[in-house]
Amino acid sequence: MFGLLISVGVFLGLWVGHNVTRDYVAKRLRFVDAIHKPYVPLLAGGVAAAVAMPITALLPFVGAGTAIAVGVAVGFGVLNGARDVRRYLPR
Repeated sequence: MFGLLISVGVFLGLWVGHNVTRDYVAKRLRFVDAIHKPYVPLLAGGVAAAVAMPITALLPFVGAGTAIAVGVAVGFGVLNGARDVRRYLPR
């Protein structure tokens, strides 16, 4: 039961991280040209994982895999937010 609660919490954290990043990129960074470069999602995901790594070291039930998953979620959020801008922004 406790493992299920932790899994749900991690899933919600990843979902929120992805959606917040996607909305931020689509709404606030839509006019920034650098967000459309192919290495930016990797860079954002790496920074998010590096920031989450010390936090997961302090928490007893989450580990390095969670920090890496947060980095992946943020990277895909940046990628999808930039794709939304290219798709829906009138030129």
